[in-house]
Amino acid sequence: MFQDQVIWITGASSGIGEALAIAFAKQGAKLILSARRKNELERVKSACGLPTDQVLVLPLDLLEQAKMPEKASFALQQFGHIDILINNGGISQRSLAVNTSLDVDRRILEVDYLGTVALTKALLPHFIARQKGKVVVISSLVGKFGTPYRSSYSAAKHALHGFFDSLRAELDEHSIDIQIICPGFIHTEVSKNALTGDGTPLQKMDKATSSGMPPERFAKKAIQAIYRGTPETYIGGKERIGVYVKRFFPAIFRRMIVRAKVR
Repeated sequence: MFQDQVIWITGASSGIGEALAIAFAKQGAKLILSARRKNELERVKSACGLPTDQVLVLPLDLLEQAKMPEKASFALQQFGHIDILINNGGISQRSLAVNTSLDVDRRILEVDYLGTVALTKALLPHFIARQKGKVVVISSLVGKFGTPYRSSYSAAKHALHGFFDSLRAELDEHSIDIQIICPGFIHTEVSKNALTGDGTPLQKMDKATSSGMPPERFAKKAIQAIYRGTPETYIGGKERIGVYVKRFFPAIFRRMIVRAKVR
């Protein structure tokens, strides 16, 4: 499905990003792997099992938005073009809003929203010039509805939906696809790395995450959605029902989310 396509994945050093990289490698894709930790990216590169010249390790920090044009230029020099950008990098949250400092709110928005927007904007001129391309955003079900302990994270994900829904309409004439994939609970390190109210990592896996879908299964479903070009996809377990309950029965949803086990 993706033989010889050049796919750039952020947040590729672990979890969903790592699983996607390995799955795309099995499809014969050429990969650009980005995250902050170069050593972990090198480990994922080895796990992909591709020839060295078919995988580029390109470290980046989503907080450093001014560097995104430079990163995009370097990536394009390596392969000459990019077919798909998968915006997967980000950081989660596990704290009540009342206990969360404004600095933490700001950092989550900077990383999850502005970092993603900055990298996408850096690559848009290339896609427009080619009159083809695909931007995939790994959002979250909390991008569709808010839950306790994730106020800032949910806000950042909601912002991504607003931006990329608008961008999809703007790019229609250029044949550029915008796809948003919303995971539910996936068994990754996301909760361990999630920020608490004072900005320190939670450093433990919550029960909801530990019982979540394996990232390898998520990657398989996500790749199928990307291939089909589905504009918005929800992947997970029974937590997906929240999207539809909120849409059709908002009063019931408001009562339901208070009792939901999200930790």
